[in-house]
Amino acid sequence: MTAKHYSLVGDIGGTNARFALVEQGDVRPQAIEVLACGDYDNLDQAVVDYLQKVGVQSVSQACLAVASPVRGTQIRMTNNHWRFDTEEVRQQFGWSAFKVINDFTAMALGVPHVSEANLVHVCGGPGDPRRPRLVMGPGTGLGVSGLVPIKKGWVPLMTEGGHVDFAPTDDLEMDILRILKARFGRVSVERILCGQGLLNLYQAHAEIRGVTAPLDAPEKITAAATGDNELLARETLRHFCEILGRTAGNGVLTLGSLGGVYLCGGILPRFLDFFLESPFRNGFEDKGRMRPLLEYTPVYVVTEPYTGLLGAAEALGNPEV
Repeated sequence: MTAKHYSLVGDIGGTNARFALVEQGDVRPQAIEVLACGDYDNLDQAVVDYLQKVGVQSVSQACLAVASPVRGTQIRMTNNHWRFDTEEVRQQFGWSAFKVINDFTAMALGVPHVSEANLVHVCGGPGDPRRPRLVMGPGTGLGVSGLVPIKKGWVPLMTEGGHVDFAPTDDLEMDILRILKARFGRVSVERILCGQGLLNLYQAHAEIRGVTAPLDAPEKITAAATGDNELLARETLRHFCEILGRTAGNGVLTLGSLGGVYLCGGILPRFLDFFLESPFRNGFEDKGRMRPLLEYTPVYVVTEPYTGLLGAAEALGNPEV
């Protein structure tokens, strides 16, 4: 069938491409399919296969969120082999419009559309809905974005906030900085607050204690911390959560985001109970004279798995994107 009243949305990472259809004026994704990027030579093949899978011959327009910088019409995916020109793809499929946005911009735009059932309150509140929101999340890297309210909707902020300096607050963290500086030179907070960063932190803790670091992957560390209650893994993961709290608190002070903090990405939901009992809140609120401001600001973990698709759908009709 021809479905000109549908638009195509997608959320494309290094490994998987999530596609869905949305009806005009709606942001709720339908007919969601997750395709492996490695199965396709390029974007156009994946789009053709998706439309065939869902039985739609054509759509009117499209918006894709991609895990790469977006400048001009040339898109080079950061962690997979796809390369494409947005205008060439638009013409190939006959779309009236084709938007490509950064994946964390899409994550931010999706947050206002996430249902309350997929928001887990961590701390703080009630906040001020008229103020900006901070959206951040550890994943392959550390994504940081923001939402600024306007009269009818939101303007997303495209930032590289994950690459701010790691700021140690005690002797232990000075030692961690020294170890990571020897490995990387400059140490951004992303060197700690992402999947690989958790492994970096674990190895630094082991070196400081003079013990071996037998685990070699972030998922093994979280499993050992939450399931086996292994001491080094547990203390590393607690420290990870505390540093994330301090970084989120810094973001609130910088952005003035009393509208709330929304923690996205695939990592935190995997150890949600551990996270809720962790020192995150202490790190978040420990801002001296500014503590009342942080205590007033609500923090949520976003458990919606398709926030990026919601954001891509929002971007279709958002003139600020």
